[in-house]
Amino acid sequence: MAHHDPIHLIAPRAGLAQLNERSRDIFRQIVESYLATGEPVGSRNISRLIAMPLSPASVRNVMADLEQLGLIYAPHTSAGRLPTELGLRFFVDALMQVGDLNDAERQSIQSQLTSVGHAQSVEAALSEALTRLSGLTRAAAVVLTPKSNARLKHIEFVRLEPEKALVILVGEDGQVENRVLSLPPGVPSSALTEAGNFLNARIRGRTLAEARLELETALGEARAELDQLTQKVISAGIASWSGGENEDRQLIVRGHANLLEDLHALEDLERVRLLFDDLETKRGVIDLLGRAETAEGVRIFIGSENKLFSLSGSSTIISPYRDAAGHIVGVLGVIGPTRLNYARVIPTVDYAARIVSRLLGG
Repeated sequence: MAHHDPIHLIAPRAGLAQLNERSRDIFRQIVESYLATGEPVGSRNISRLIAMPLSPASVRNVMADLEQLGLIYAPHTSAGRLPTELGLRFFVDALMQVGDLNDAERQSIQSQLTSVGHAQSVEAALSEALTRLSGLTRAAAVVLTPKSNARLKHIEFVRLEPEKALVILVGEDGQVENRVLSLPPGVPSSALTEAGNFLNARIRGRTLAEARLELETALGEARAELDQLTQKVISAGIASWSGGENEDRQLIVRGHANLLEDLHALEDLERVRLLFDDLETKRGVIDLLGRAETAEGVRIFIGSENKLFSLSGSSTIISPYRDAAGHIVGVLGVIGPTRLNYARVIPTVDYAARIVSRLLGG
């Protein structure tokens, strides 16, 4: 189910694949303790947790080997160890059992997300779905969605300069979007009015993507009736609605407050502050989420595998969702500390993406 960018760290290190059962058990305990508490775990505690009887001294020897492999490290002079980013990646890829959701969990997610299907707009539905997903995973939930999902009500052209006009798009949900359009030389005001009338007769109730297809056909059939400059205004307007580019995307983030829970130290607070700064830099987040749109399933970015969140040491788990035609139209997921409950969050994000696809008719 899970896919990620190849980081070329694990495969070349044959030692990782050759960890014996004892080493894997000790490593698993270190990681699971970290995911549960965020605290370093020492050899004495591990010796009590593992199935096979081992003295703390024997555990320390194994921990030294794991540290040599780059899987764990000592955050300070204490005897406790934490997993490195490489260790977390190895755990997620090779050791973790990603269980499927049980019927009760599926029903809970489905009932929570399906209840948002009555929202007035796609954006409102996605926003509400994110709030629910954030609550389920105790992380910040994010979605990247094309603005072209909004259904149009009205369009108007307002001249700004001789060769520039403001295009005002009004959605059925009341949202207004303004775009600046370059005009061909010599366009009279009457051509702007005629272009607006032509478009308004055909766009109502359609998304930008649907309107574009309709208008390209209608324009071909109506060329004889329209002035040449009017045709050019309409063509320029259609071209500006191509959709799919970053500037035609919007990012919705919900559940920031979840990231403030369970902080253990000042460095945790600083990490979350840096993550908030990253989330405010929407362009970077949009670029990151856009990388998941070619994936069939869940993608996982841990810490510095994704440069955007390298300072805050955050993990991102994301999955694409689809429209009624089966096309990937956006990405949703969660962003949180590297000690996310991966085994639970991965199937939750995967299932949530499927439910949102179903709500959108995909």
